[in-house]
Amino acid sequence: MIRDQETMQILLDSIRSFVNEELIPREEEVAESDDIPEDIVTQMRDMGLFGLTIPEEFGGLGVTMEEEVNIAFELGRTSPAFRSYIGTNNGIGSIGILVDGTDEQKTNYLPRLASGDILSSFCLTEPDSGSDAASLRTTAVKDGNDYLINGTKRYITNAPHAGIFTVMARTNVEIKGAKGISAFIVEANTPGITIGKRDKKMGQKGAHTADVIFDNVRVPANALIGEQEGVGFKTAMKVLDKGRLHIAAIAVGAAERILDDSLRFAMERKQFGTPIAEFQLIQGMLADSKAEIYAARCMVLDAARKRDDGQNVSTEASCAKMFATEMCSRVADRGVQIHGGAGYISEYAVERFYRDVRLFRLYEGTTQIQQVIISRNMIRNAQ
Repeated sequence: MIRDQETMQILLDSIRSFVNEELIPREEEVAESDDIPEDIVTQMRDMGLFGLTIPEEFGGLGVTMEEEVNIAFELGRTSPAFRSYIGTNNGIGSIGILVDGTDEQKTNYLPRLASGDILSSFCLTEPDSGSDAASLRTTAVKDGNDYLINGTKRYITNAPHAGIFTVMARTNVEIKGAKGISAFIVEANTPGITIGKRDKKMGQKGAHTADVIFDNVRVPANALIGEQEGVGFKTAMKVLDKGRLHIAAIAVGAAERILDDSLRFAMERKQFGTPIAEFQLIQGMLADSKAEIYAARCMVLDAARKRDDGQNVSTEASCAKMFATEMCSRVADRGVQIHGGAGYISEYAVERFYRDVRLFRLYEGTTQIQQVIISRNMIRNAQ
């Protein structure tokens, strides 16, 4: 659902200009320094990009799902690191508070997240708990009016910069699986929290992940999201459903950028006295990429509109995430192939994108997890 087409177009035009004029020219700088320049962060704050999905009453823009994926199509056309820096505030780091938090929790944290005054991180994954998220071992034990949190979280996006963490922890060790898990808002300056060193990743330089270690971290009872135990895993799943559509849209945007770069290269690069774009085997790769991008874009938009209509899009979100991220990797592979030897040289953006987009198929639920979700939903609906 797009609430006002004219206003939305103005927003998309401004983001497109920002991507083209400010972000794309700084991609190599970010890749070399492994940091987002502070002046870029300031511009993102000024544009309201930290609060895109947060309701207007809390200082955000309150975009719908369809509006959000259209914005993601634009942001996906540049280095994923820029999107990652604002992504947690708009997604997994804030949506849990928004959908299940108390009025006090929303009032206390959402305005600061929307303005970009603080960053948020979502602490679910653990050293021994990845795709099997319900098996997490981090505990939150009641101690008087407080909880003591102990455990280690792994691959936590924006952990080195976060002001708050949404932490999934087991409040009832007697209950195995999802029903014993609760969600907490934990401020980063709370004693007992240690941030590990930044992970050295294959790609996505400038997007930082790290371990977060909780050692007898004492939090008050009102840090429990919704002030209710045992619903944390449901909160996490609500967050991930929405996040999968967002990642699918980012993958579409990245694929479009790779295809644009590859087409431009093919039209300029000559072999045998002819632009290689005139060769049918090159044309085949370009055409396959165009068709797959179009299909993925349609899937994302369809699922987003259904979600805005209030429909359950668990299956559609997983379908879109699975197809779009797998498609993006195929487009990146063809892009390198079209560039030939140049595609293996870091001077060309396609080399960096080839590594960056590989992560899309892993986070917010691997491709294999999406397959499980889709098939289980199909079986359940057929019964």
